[in-house]
Amino acid sequence: MKKIALTLVTLIITLGVFGQDTEPNVEEMKEELQNQKDDTTNIRFKRKTVKIIEDNGETQIFVKKHKNNDDWDWMWDDDDGFTGSWSGFSMGLSNLADKNFSFSRDAATDGYMDLNTGKSWNMNVNFAQYSINFANEQFGLVTGLGLEWNYYRFDNKNSIQELPDGTIDELILADVKPDWDILESKLSTTYATLPILLEVHSSSSQHNGVIFSAGVIGGVKLGSNTKIVYKESGNKNKERIRDDYNLSPFRYGVHARLGVGDWMIYGTYYFTSMFESNKGPELYPLSIGFALSFE
Repeated sequence: MKKIALTLVTLIITLGVFGQDTEPNVEEMKEELQNQKDDTTNIRFKRKTVKIIEDNGETQIFVKKHKNNDDWDWMWDDDDGFTGSWSGFSMGLSNLADKNFSFSRDAATDGYMDLNTGKSWNMNVNFAQYSINFANEQFGLVTGLGLEWNYYRFDNKNSIQELPDGTIDELILADVKPDWDILESKLSTTYATLPILLEVHSSSSQHNGVIFSAGVIGGVKLGSNTKIVYKESGNKNKERIRDDYNLSPFRYGVHARLGVGDWMIYGTYYFTSMFESNKGPELYPLSIGFALSFE
């Protein structure tokens, strides 16, 4: 998880250069390209290229946007019309709420689903997007595809199991593995997501002004597992068990995001219970965090 987070932070920092606000002289940029030095680094992402030129101790950064395969110019303005903010990466915190929107679990019934919120993560990679302009290139409909990962860190030294009658219950690790010193226990889920969002921009430029987006989101389960990290005889070990755990195969909810330019906060709440009806606790997934748009 630490390696994934480090890689994603590096990616965000690299992509952050796309948000430069200073408008360069186009002719000077073209001349610079014609006289490129050997100390040149190119970073390509989708329809944009970031060129970093180091010459005589000075570093110059240019951003190029490709209009099409044969004809392109240097520019800083996004003039492709309305473009949504769904495509990109987001990361935040996960939790589970009951039907009364409470995060507290009843020790007698579902206390084993009590989570360590500060170590329960939500991550999303939204790799496909389609935008429809409704008005003035500032209001439209956005849809696409994404992948959502949730890592639910149990607050107690327990896990979950499926009983012979098909229901989900607590797995008390101290009873089945008394020699284990439990360091971490969590449930991980992976869903494919599809949103239908209405989005409004305060500016016709994608990278300036305030953006607000809200609508519905659906999900299809791709996989799930539990992971236990423990020490035994002084040695650190991991045990991962892949299972269905009666998680809802389909789910739907609401999604919203608010921000400025490419950076925003997001929130998602699912109306579908995490587990199938009568096969596990009635708990509803939600998440909140920060998002970076790649458009």
